[in-house]
Amino acid sequence: MVCGIDLCDWPCVNKAKSSAMPLYNSAEFQAALPANGALIGLDPGTKTIGVAVSDATRLIASPVTGVVGHPLNMDGSAGPSAQAARAFARNLLGLRDLPLLLWDERLSTAAVQRQMIEADMTRARRAREVDAAAAAFMLQGFLDRMRETSASQRAGAGGGGIARGW
Repeated sequence: MVCGIDLCDWPCVNKAKSSAMPLYNSAEFQAALPANGALIGLDPGTKTIGVAVSDATRLIASPVTGVVGHPLNMDGSAGPSAQAARAFARNLLGLRDLPLLLWDERLSTAAVQRQMIEADMTRARRAREVDAAAAAFMLQGFLDRMRETSASQRAGAGGGGIARGW
């Protein structure tokens, strides 16, 4: 899940545009965001929630201690984890009215765990850091997609770009 928030002034929502429902379309989500500002990526696990934040220019995602990933099955269907992410999004929207996108995060945890193993990280450290790192991985994927979309629109291509298929 990716949330468009102004970290200094909650909430940062144009009330006229807010639907109080998570968005599934990145173009609609981007249209609801202010031009600049940090985004949060959230990866709700069964025990912890991974949190990542982008820089204000939305170029780089970094894990934070303490965006919501939409963990679809490999065939694109929504299993129990995706349903839990949707419920989390609804509950979050009940607390704060803000733009919210459910972003496909298939294989983000697996990719991050592979990187951690390759870096010879201990199991204990992987367990402590995997959710935040997966949130950063997921949010970085969205930031990359935003940049690709913006670049193709500036070039007049009207689409294209390589989509990350997590």
